[in-house]
Amino acid sequence: MILQLLQQRGFVAFQELDRQLQASPATLRRDLEKLENAGRIVRVRGGARLVGDSSSASTAEIPKLSGVPFHQNVARHHEAKLAIGRAAAALCKPRESVIIDGGSTTLCMCPHLESLELQVLSNSLHIIDALLPQTGTRIAIPAGAVFREQNIVLSPFEDDGMGRYRASRMFMGAAAVGRHGVMQSDVILAQAERRLLERADELVLLVDSSKFEAPTGHVICTLDEVDIVVTDRNIRDEHARMLEQAGVRLIMAGLED
Repeated sequence: MILQLLQQRGFVAFQELDRQLQASPATLRRDLEKLENAGRIVRVRGGARLVGDSSSASTAEIPKLSGVPFHQNVARHHEAKLAIGRAAAALCKPRESVIIDGGSTTLCMCPHLESLELQVLSNSLHIIDALLPQTGTRIAIPAGAVFREQNIVLSPFEDDGMGRYRASRMFMGAAAVGRHGVMQSDVILAQAERRLLERADELVLLVDSSKFEAPTGHVICTLDEVDIVVTDRNIRDEHARMLEQAGVRLIMAGLED
């Protein structure tokens, strides 16, 4: 997490680390010392900066996330994502409050939401753009940094302006799904999604069947925390059984549905 913050900002003050991260000052100092000894950071007066970054505390690097950029991911398994998006939208009730997490599969929900007059919280600029023409859809967006490759807004901290928001359900994608749970490739993305989950009564996971093949990454939640999985009809039997054993409702969507 320290390295992720430094990659976003170039410099981070020790007081900010102490205030924002769930670690004692002694633990933070030991971690900073280990990172400096490993040649990853340089400790300076009041904080730390990345090696090779001589900029001031007010100058940050362009934030990036690990994982596939959005423009590459959107074309993958596109037909399956269209079906999944339509089936997920059918779960929404008129005028309810929902969270739609950023992703190429959750984006496919948007064309089917116009008549529902939803209140939508989303961290995705792509989803916001798709919902803006829907005059009956109310839109909220959290505070944070813009990650350009995925076109999402994320903050690793609690003060993102959405502490009082409450949703009946959250629609979320994932990098992978396996017996350990739902996973993302980036730790900051995983932590931001955990906080969004706390604001929803129900979690609906939107993933095409390929996401069950190589489950690796940072765990967002365990399978028993997922209420519904919407996927395509190519899901393998063992993966369907895994969800069933975890008490997850499985919806298999097809283009003809």
